[in-house]
Amino acid sequence: MSEELKNSPIEDFDWEAYEKGDTQRGKSFEELEKTYDESLNTIKDKDVTEGTVIALNKREVVVNIGYKSDGIIPFSEFRYNPDLKVGDTVEVFIENQEDKKGQLILSHKKARAAKSWDRVNEALENDEIIKGYIKCRTKGGMIVDVFGIEAFLPGSQIDVKPIRDYDVFVGKTMEFKVVKINQEFKNVVVSHKALIEAELEQQKKDIIAKLEKGQVLEGTVKNITSYGVFIDLGGVDGLIHITDLSWGRVNHPEEVVSLDQKLNVVILDFDDEKKRIALGLKQLQPHPWDALDANLKVGDKVKGKVVVMADYGAFIEIAPGVEGLIHVSEMSWSQHLRSAQDFMKVGDEVEAVILTLDREERKMSLGIKQLKQDPWENIEEKYAVGSKHTAKVRNFTNFGVFVELEEGVDGLIHISDLSWTKKIKHPSEFTQIGADIDVQVLEIDKDNRRLSLGHKQLEENPWDVFETVFTVGSIHEGTIIEMLDKGAVVALPYGVEGFATPKHLVKEDGTQAKQDEKLNFKVIEFNKDAKRIILSHSRIFEDEAKAEAKKSAKKAAKANNNEEAPVINNTIEKTTLGDLEELAALKEKLSKK
Repeated sequence: MSEELKNSPIEDFDWEAYEKGDTQRGKSFEELEKTYDESLNTIKDKDVTEGTVIALNKREVVVNIGYKSDGIIPFSEFRYNPDLKVGDTVEVFIENQEDKKGQLILSHKKARAAKSWDRVNEALENDEIIKGYIKCRTKGGMIVDVFGIEAFLPGSQIDVKPIRDYDVFVGKTMEFKVVKINQEFKNVVVSHKALIEAELEQQKKDIIAKLEKGQVLEGTVKNITSYGVFIDLGGVDGLIHITDLSWGRVNHPEEVVSLDQKLNVVILDFDDEKKRIALGLKQLQPHPWDALDANLKVGDKVKGKVVVMADYGAFIEIAPGVEGLIHVSEMSWSQHLRSAQDFMKVGDEVEAVILTLDREERKMSLGIKQLKQDPWENIEEKYAVGSKHTAKVRNFTNFGVFVELEEGVDGLIHISDLSWTKKIKHPSEFTQIGADIDVQVLEIDKDNRRLSLGHKQLEENPWDVFETVFTVGSIHEGTIIEMLDKGAVVALPYGVEGFATPKHLVKEDGTQAKQDEKLNFKVIEFNKDAKRIILSHSRIFEDEAKAEAKKSAKKAAKANNNEEAPVINNTIEKTTLGDLEELAALKEKLSKK
């Protein structure tokens, strides 16, 4: 329209009607209403149409759909689109053209839901990038609002690196790709990881193509396991084995690195396809053995910490990555087989002496017993022959008892040196392991580091007295305490035992003596050196019979010759009163000891 036409007066303008307020120049109200209604969009309830955002705040969004009133939609229905602004075109569902207050009621959520299934399928077919709002966590992943549909986002599809805190993603709007749709159950699976994998794949190819052994790269700790650490080299993963983390011993990789830590690593090796990359961390540091004090030598004392225990010894770390072995034989002067755990445990701080040092092989052996004086250096002074001591029973053998006088000083008590009188078949009849026993040093074998000891030597030898009591031909009361094939063991007074063969166990009535039977026995042999007494019961009445026969023969001869002959009294020798007194004193002495 030209400027002249705009400014020219309207010839048929009704000024009188204008003054009365009728600007439509005589048109009726019904005509005006009809004209107004025709100027608006024709809408129906339950339809989906488009509208324009004309205002919004934190609670509401006002949308104009070209109707006589604007619609108000809760802002929560637009959570998936935080970039919503005035002027944006949005889809709306007409709930009600006019409620009781004359308000147009719209819903964006229902409009999205009406077309959401078609849009999701289109996004999958076209490999389209879509936006979604992460609503909440669920088992194994997250629930995402996509076009009003609740889609599943697996935890493994959130990012290319493992996610440790899912909660930080709740309430965020992110871009996704639809990766799977189950048409039957209306299930949708989306992925954010798929968006960045293509770009990372190209980065990965570029990195792999440039990999070389010995190359130093910066990486990020991606995952920590008990056997090593996975490092993200920028789309390519490598593994630092636990043995390549530090020159020192590492119980668990968490002692050295932490998640998301950035560090430099060196490439040690990789397979032909470069899918498995072995990395090292300790190789970037000089070997501790190379930095070991050059003046350190055999015989020097060092301090360290026990890092590993075994039955055969303990490994001591005297510096990070520098260890020495203390063998169990170097922990004590004692000859007894013992476990290293008896002396120390992991974590103990110990002082030791260097026994061997091989810098080329990077090996060192240590000892702690060398910090104490060898007890065998002055053994003749402390444990002279004839000296008396108290020892501890350590072990039994069939022939004796092994005892320990002090750590590193052992001795043997032969079974024959345990008691003067008792017939001991096994040392366990006399003492027990762990018990204390008094001993006397009989002999020193310094070369073999062994002492010959005796226990009975602490008492006087009662066989010197027994020699005068149990003389050959003397008769004593005894009890059979044990029956053997070769004879019987007989208990005599004062704890002495004798032995009688079967032919000497025949009684006067011809029967055989039995166990626990108490009889008189005649001594027919006494050996002090062998501590042996041979007895006979039958000899008593046999000798009496012989004596009686001899006497009868003499009487007969006298009668024949009619002359007297001197009579020889054949008396039976028995224990005298003096002998009994001497034995009583010996018994009292033995009981006191």
